Amino acid sequence: MKQTNYHLFDFMDFDPSLGKEEWLWKAYAPSRIEEHEGDILIHLPFQRQKRAEDMSPDMSCPQQTHVLILRAYTPDILRLFITMTGDVMTESDDMLQMKVHRIPLHLEGTDILDADGKLRARINLTAPVLDSWSDLLPPPQPAPAITFYPDGDPHKPIMLSDDHFSPPRYDALPVGFVTTDDQQGDAERATVSLCCTPEECFVGTGERFRKMDLSGQTFQLKNQDGQGVNNRRCYKNIPFYLSSRMYGAFLHTSDYCKLSLADHSTRSVQWLCDRATLDLFLIGGSTPEEILRGYRMLTGFPSMPPRWSFGIWMSRMTYFSAEEVEGICDRLRAEHYPCDVIHLDTGWFRQDWLCEWKFNPERFPDPEGFIRRLSQQGFKVSLWQLPYVAKGAEQLDEAREHHYISQLLKEQAGEGSNFSALDYAGTIDFTYPEATAWYQSLLRQLLEMGVKCIKTDFGENIHLDAIYHGMSAKQLNNLYALLYQRAAYEVTKEVTGDGIVWARAAWAGCQRYPLHWGGDSASSWDGMAGSLKGGLHLGLSGFAFWSHDVPGFHSLPDFMNSPVDERVYVRWTQFGVFTSHIRYHGTHKREPWHYPAIAPIVKRWWQLRYRLLPYILQQSEQACESGLPLLQALLIRHPHDRQCWHIDSEYYFGHDFLVCPVMSDDDKRDIYLPEGSWVNFFTGERLEGGRWYYGVETPLDQMPVYVRPGTTIPIYPDEVQSTDDMDMSRTTEIEITESYQGFKL
Repeated sequence: MKQTNYHLFDFMDFDPSLGKEEWLWKAYAPSRIEEHEGDILIHLPFQRQKRAEDMSPDMSCPQQTHVLILRAYTPDILRLFITMTGDVMTESDDMLQMKVHRIPLHLEGTDILDADGKLRARINLTAPVLDSWSDLLPPPQPAPAITFYPDGDPHKPIMLSDDHFSPPRYDALPVGFVTTDDQQGDAERATVSLCCTPEECFVGTGERFRKMDLSGQTFQLKNQDGQGVNNRRCYKNIPFYLSSRMYGAFLHTSDYCKLSLADHSTRSVQWLCDRATLDLFLIGGSTPEEILRGYRMLTGFPSMPPRWSFGIWMSRMTYFSAEEVEGICDRLRAEHYPCDVIHLDTGWFRQDWLCEWKFNPERFPDPEGFIRRLSQQGFKVSLWQLPYVAKGAEQLDEAREHHYISQLLKEQAGEGSNFSALDYAGTIDFTYPEATAWYQSLLRQLLEMGVKCIKTDFGENIHLDAIYHGMSAKQLNNLYALLYQRAAYEVTKEVTGDGIVWARAAWAGCQRYPLHWGGDSASSWDGMAGSLKGGLHLGLSGFAFWSHDVPGFHSLPDFMNSPVDERVYVRWTQFGVFTSHIRYHGTHKREPWHYPAIAPIVKRWWQLRYRLLPYILQQSEQACESGLPLLQALLIRHPHDRQCWHIDSEYYFGHDFLVCPVMSDDDKRDIYLPEGSWVNFFTGERLEGGRWYYGVETPLDQMPVYVRPGTTIPIYPDEVQSTDDMDMSRTTEIEITESYQGFKL
């Protein structure tokens, strides 16, 4: 749609010609406020608006009243719920786990207090002050003037926004909804808006491949194949943001949404939900970690991945035979490259991409023996698959007969891979328990052979012109990733004892089923930078664990066939070592010996990864119990440092390492060190923070990584081939003392 500069068209998605039968309804000031079983019920009258680009009330139509429910929880959470569709507020569903407790609210006049006497909301029923002298413009329409204090801090008000230039010319509505005919028909979509301040910053919203501060942008929260990491498409949309005013907002829905972060108006944050129900959690806290922990208390905490998963993963798109894989594994061991996982991508089936959950009998004639031999060398096997059943798959007739896959209303091509010509006949219907059990039975056969991890690829898109058992396709599309990954995670945990998947798509709650990776980045400097941006925003959206394809997924300029730039390979390796998980994968050769000039550097960094595993495991366990990710944007630790709300090229790796990846050919980068003293982990150089260091030169075999004086880093003392060789009782420590001279690779 072309921009019109009218809120009705540009944000509310009305037809600019006003040719559709749709009507906007605006919330007015409350008509009644009451207590009910610990909740506060605010009765909001809604007035229909005339069908015109400028808003004015249609007084020929009677008002509708809908109830806004306020409910409080510990710690520091306030819930706003209103429905125009008859939906019921729930405290348990696929997204919600609710590790919180309700706190009763009560009224004192127009103040809403909790059981501890903290102010949680205030309703202003006072008429605005006027000094009338002109009737050039109509008077403003009434509006609900409600201020929320999710953590009871009176200095952090969050107000509904009735944002307009003049009474007819609105930029945001406090609460509103749309009906679709002239007789007060079915409600179709709804909006809620909150006031924001001129300097307010916003982060999160999923794996957003954008700069750190997202203010001034509008996002469609609709999962789709990202096709890289440098555009507005997104594999992982999460309806949650974190504000620099120290609150978070989570819209509990799986419907398609739109989120404007001070974009359509710099005075307002605006949500638009395709369903006319709004279920908004406002999460307070004094630090970003407290707010993120509150979000996890609503949607679930990450589980701890197995130790072996923190080692090196080796893959490419793709290996085609047991002989090829065993040759690579033998060479990794012979040349002393430590490695834990070998991943088989699309080529282990009888036909590349034709996912039937069975090994090709000619190229993998003895899969059990193949997996056993690799296990004896310390390798775990990971397998690729996807959640669509292709035409030609041996399971197709069974899946159709028992309705394990979506029932297409018409033939739909595609819905599968960007690289495959296969047509997919349907999407596995995880809203149907029998289909979930059937899918898990397919995975169980592989896991019982000894496979350790399933790559739950795709899942961002589903067949939309189709019937599913549990909900409409549009409601399912975003939620699908969670149902899909949960099914694979649970059967993997049941059979192997290890809770893990390797997933690309995500929605709210998916952080419970680690781990996720960043998708199909270009093997380039901008691909590396885009990947890091996405990972930092995902960590600000409730996820603890995240990875990326080292050294980028696809080649340039030839997508499949161009060799990887050696400098990109090294720099991306260094970045990967300081990421929660590290996997080599892509469309061209990824094994380091194909790049002999840099292979010795790569091997030293792989060895460093295993030396750091005691630290990584320690930090990972802490992340599973807190609100922290492994890759932490600087703002998590320095929320009052304005610089940090704009820095997306460096990060904390756990509590102690400040990591500054080099992402350019010239071996230089600018570095910001927060206030305090710092020590270069590799050189021992001492620097003072609270300032920028420009053009810092770093040789190719080094990367700027800083720690605080007095820090103690647990480390493994020996070189190993895999985590199978590690005896964690042998862990030692590095102390960053006055005499520390740096860690030598």
